[in-house]
Amino acid sequence: MVSFTRFTLDNGLKVLVHEDPTTPMAVLNVLYDVGARDENPGQTGFAHLFEHLMFGGSLNIPSYDEPLQRVGGENNAFTSNDITNYYLTLPSENVETAFWLESDRMLSLAFTEKSLEVQRNVVCEEFKQRYLNQPYGDVWLKLRPLAYREHPYRWATIGKELSHIEQATMDDVKAFFRKHYNPKNAIVVVGGNVKTDDMKVMAEKWFGSIPSGPRYDRDLPQEPEQTEARTETVKADVPLDAIYMAFKMGRRTDPDYYAFDLLSDILSRGKSSRLYNSLLKEKQLFSEINAYNMGSLDTGLFVIEGKLSEGTPMEEAEAGIWTELQRLATEPVGEAELTKVKNKVESTMAFSEMSLLDKAMNLAFYELLGDANLFNEETSRYHAVQAADIMQAAAATFTKEKSSILYYLKNA
Repeated sequence: MVSFTRFTLDNGLKVLVHEDPTTPMAVLNVLYDVGARDENPGQTGFAHLFEHLMFGGSLNIPSYDEPLQRVGGENNAFTSNDITNYYLTLPSENVETAFWLESDRMLSLAFTEKSLEVQRNVVCEEFKQRYLNQPYGDVWLKLRPLAYREHPYRWATIGKELSHIEQATMDDVKAFFRKHYNPKNAIVVVGGNVKTDDMKVMAEKWFGSIPSGPRYDRDLPQEPEQTEARTETVKADVPLDAIYMAFKMGRRTDPDYYAFDLLSDILSRGKSSRLYNSLLKEKQLFSEINAYNMGSLDTGLFVIEGKLSEGTPMEEAEAGIWTELQRLATEPVGEAELTKVKNKVESTMAFSEMSLLDKAMNLAFYELLGDANLFNEETSRYHAVQAADIMQAAAATFTKEKSSILYYLKNA
């Protein structure tokens, strides 16, 4: 159970405080409700570009890292298709430094041509190294537009194409900042060896005077139901043939999300999982295979990906996956198997309550989902899933007409 106090400033900024006197540290986590799905289709990769730009100095603080390092702190950030999250940890007696740093860059980034040029080059280099010049690196650049036709999940967080970042202008960047990086669109969580009353004073002092900014009303095109199988074949210089199978599933907030999450564990969590046992160990069709869901805030994807063993025909490998998926749709999962994956989830949740940073991140994310206290209810939601729920989710989802399959073949 993670305890917290919640309050909202007059400018709309939500603040959550988690007191933990057992640690000498503090963490400040700022979640912005903006991800790649909020980008213009002709200007993608901006949310990720901002993850980098936000470290380029702000109006009153030319260097973000330097003052943080002086007080023993460290920081990082990540971007997804749904959110952008910044976090820093530091000794609790220096927590006000965190408020100062995060509030100043929310108030105004420096927006220098030099900073934009530097970060644009960093992101372009990342695009080339991780997505274009790495074996299987462009999988999501191909699988997303195969699975999504209308929704902006059809492009990856890095962006649809390199030119969108290369051509990003200062005006474009400033407009994106004004639209998304403001108190109304953020959730701040501060945790650690802190007192709630002190944090209220600091939040008001450092964030209270920041203008709330324009309200962003998300109105994204919704993905129509898929009614026919989609396939694409790619040939490249990769060591092994691979297959990527994607199926549409519900949102992260849908009740059946928990059944899908357990489904992925049944299929591929650990060496006793079904795909590992059947297709890798017994039949030796694959050298590695995984199943997972994206946990997306809008219509998500359930993905099975595997690299084939040398010499395995693609048809045989794919047939093996379909056999396992049909088993799930037609035969109830045994009680022992279901209990085992539920227990694994419970232990994962317990570990996430031990790390101060994990607690802060989770409180912010579940607050975005609707209520931070949902984090404390997660384990019970997983335990409530029955074998019939798993079977129903599998039967409704794992059909040929709902599949998007990328065949990734090595050059002969």
